[in-house]
Amino acid sequence: MWWWLATPITLARAPIDPADKVQCVSYAPFRGEQSPLNTWTHIEADQIEQDLRQLKEITDCVRTYSMENGLDQVPAIAARIGGLKVLQGIWLSSNRTKNLEQAALAVRLSKDFPGVITAVIVGNEVLLRGEMTTADLVSIIRSVKAQVSVPVTYADVWEFWLRNREVYDAVDFVTIHILPYWEDFPVKAKFAAAHVEQIRERMAVAFPGKEILIGETGWPSEGRMREGALPSRTNQARVVSEILSLAKAQKFRVNLIESYDQPWKRKLEGTVGGYWGLYDSVRRNLKYPPGEPISNFPFWKWYMGAGMGLCVLVFAVALITLRRRPWTPRFSAWLGVAISATTAGSLLGVGADKMYYESYGIGGWLHWGALLLAGILSPIFCAQAMVIGRSLPTFLDLLGPREGRKWSKLTAVLGLTLAVSAVIAAQTALAFVFDPRYHDFPYASLTMAVVPFALLMLNRPQIGQRPIAEAVFAGVLALSAVFVFFNEGRDNWQSLWTCAIFLLFALTLWRARAEQIQG
Repeated sequence: MWWWLATPITLARAPIDPADKVQCVSYAPFRGEQSPLNTWTHIEADQIEQDLRQLKEITDCVRTYSMENGLDQVPAIAARIGGLKVLQGIWLSSNRTKNLEQAALAVRLSKDFPGVITAVIVGNEVLLRGEMTTADLVSIIRSVKAQVSVPVTYADVWEFWLRNREVYDAVDFVTIHILPYWEDFPVKAKFAAAHVEQIRERMAVAFPGKEILIGETGWPSEGRMREGALPSRTNQARVVSEILSLAKAQKFRVNLIESYDQPWKRKLEGTVGGYWGLYDSVRRNLKYPPGEPISNFPFWKWYMGAGMGLCVLVFAVALITLRRRPWTPRFSAWLGVAISATTAGSLLGVGADKMYYESYGIGGWLHWGALLLAGILSPIFCAQAMVIGRSLPTFLDLLGPREGRKWSKLTAVLGLTLAVSAVIAAQTALAFVFDPRYHDFPYASLTMAVVPFALLMLNRPQIGQRPIAEAVFAGVLALSAVFVFFNEGRDNWQSLWTCAIFLLFALTLWRARAEQIQG
């Protein structure tokens, strides 16, 4: 399995090739906990210089979006380094006073560094966010244009240019954002470059006589699927490679988003928002060094080894438990142990990889760490219960009236693992119903936990009352799965997998009975 999942891809053009530099990349300097969302954040010049010297190895141009948080230092540092041009951004919002201050600063910088700043981008997606009227935007564009000697433009997603054509008359060239992953109808990675070219040609027809700069395009390396659009390392490399090849062949300018992964964007856009960079945010390493194979799981050998270890551990626990019992388990019990061990061992690496990339902040690490731990403990203790013929405990066995409990250590561990899995599954399912755009699909860890539960429920007592708590959880999971299936579409295999596990978990909880024999 890992040989298939980790198979590297070969591209006709290396995504990043120092011998054939990228035209331009979006640059934001924030690392770790640094965030422009905090007004007190200020990036020191040394940190920016480190980044720009590194970026100079792969590009001759960077695009900025603001002059706050220390970004006003970029032109001066670029001038000191030499050979690096800047597309200077002005961040516009609903705050008119700040808009005027930013515009005045951009005008001054363009005059101070005429050989570095090659264009001024007055506003980024401010129409998309609805923070300015078209008339106000045009007014400030014309004001800046009258004071600088470099070309002036505005940047927004391509649809908003078509809806606000009057901006076209105010700019020197048109800057459009084409992000196939974020389209209203997401585009698969293999069609992304063709989509970019199609939209660029459409915009050239709509706005003749002025250059069309693709101000943002790219692909995320991590995060949740949107219909058939899958974020991954190989897909990011493929899309970047094909778009750059297309730009070179068709002779149009393109700016990639973005230079470095930006963790702070995950607060706004979920996991996927933090992984659009050509460099990772922690080690500042290039994701695709020239000449090296590109794999979605570069550490697959470690994942495979850990999975094999978990599989052996599950069988070992079953055998050790059997030695303490005078009877021989049924064949179905061993089959259940084998399925649980194989499932958990196969998915452990995927679950660990997803936990590493999808956990953000203490809450995120606790949330996904608890689910992965449940996925590890579930097959181990369910294997023990299978060989001694026990059933899956109910929530009443764990939390019910003291006089009604038939307590054991195995009951406590299994009941707690079940409760944690049910709570996280229900929370995730409801998130996909009420706020689905930015949430990740926990298919790997959840499968590791649920499959052993479902197999163990085959030992359930045939009589007894269905507990209310299990019934409620089952209903939430089942109804959510149906909604998510239709909402996410049939092309999203992450959604289909997760929905299938939601339904399996719902069936498992629905079959629970309060009267169980606990030893």
